[in-house]
Amino acid sequence: MAKTVAFFGLGNMGGPMAANLVKAGFQVRAFDVVPASVQQAVQDGCSAAASEQAAVEGADVVISMLPDGAIAERLYIDGAGLLNLIGPATLVIDCSTIAAASSRRIAAEGKKRGIRVVDAPVSGGVAGAQAATLAFMCGGEAADVEAAREVLQHMGANIFHAGASGAGQIAKICNNMLLAVHMIGTAEALQLGVDNGLDPKVLSNIMLKSSGCNWSLEKYNPWPGVMETAPASRGYQGGFMVRLMQKDLGLAMGAALASHSSTPMGALAQSLYSLYGELGGEDNTGLDFSSIQRLFGGSR
Repeated sequence: MAKTVAFFGLGNMGGPMAANLVKAGFQVRAFDVVPASVQQAVQDGCSAAASEQAAVEGADVVISMLPDGAIAERLYIDGAGLLNLIGPATLVIDCSTIAAASSRRIAAEGKKRGIRVVDAPVSGGVAGAQAATLAFMCGGEAADVEAAREVLQHMGANIFHAGASGAGQIAKICNNMLLAVHMIGTAEALQLGVDNGLDPKVLSNIMLKSSGCNWSLEKYNPWPGVMETAPASRGYQGGFMVRLMQKDLGLAMGAALASHSSTPMGALAQSLYSLYGELGGEDNTGLDFSSIQRLFGGSR
C-alpha cells in the first residue's frame, strides 16, 4: 500500500519535490497558500488539501518546504498546531532552511508528543529538485533519519546525517554561505575578463579546467548565454531567489555571532547581497541569486 505524504510548501523547490514523490508511487496531499502552486501540484498528480489539518489526516509522513522559521513554527506549534493533530506513527521531515533554534523547538515539541521530527534542509537548487538529485542535510536521531531515507531517496541523491536536531540547519547555512562567496567571486572574475576583452564562455571553459573551478561556474554560470540551463540565460528567473540567499546569510551571521566565529567573507557576501537587493532603486530580491553578476556591471 502506497504511503500517504502531506506536503506543505509547493514553490520552486517544493513543487518538483512533491511531483517526484508522486512518480515514486506515494499518495501526496498538497497544501500551499498560493492557489497557483496547488493547481500545478494537482497537475503533477498530487491531491489538493482543503486545509493544513485536512492534509495531515491519516498521513504517514509530513514534509514541509517553507520560507522561514516563523512560518514553520506556526505550522507545527503556534498556529495550525499540526503536532497536536498527528499521531506518533507519523514522521515529520522539515526541509525548510530555518534557524537551528526553530528546528530544535519543533523537534522538542514533537518529542513531548512522541512524534519523530527530522530537519532536512536541501542543496542542489531547482534543477536538483526537478531531477531528484538534491542533497539532504539531516538533523535528528539516527533511527529517525534512517526512517526518513525511505522518502528522501526519491527526491535526492545524497542524504547526510549531520548530527542531532538542528545540525542539518547548521550544515545548510555553512554550505550556503560558501555558495554565496563563490558565486560572487565567479561573477567578479567573469566581469574582469569581459571588461578586458575575453569571451565569457571561453573564460568559463578555461577556469573550469583550472584552479578556479567551482560549483557556481560548473553548474550555475551567472553570465547570460554561457550555460543554457542556468537561470542567467532566462532572465535570472525561476531559481533560488536573492531574498532567500539574504535570509540564509542572515542565519549564517546569526550563528556566527552566537558561536563567536570569524566569518569575514560571509559578512562581506551578506553586505553585497543586501546592496544588490535594491540596486539602483530596483527590487532585485525576486531574481535568482546568480543575478548578482549585475552588481559588477554584467548583463545590465
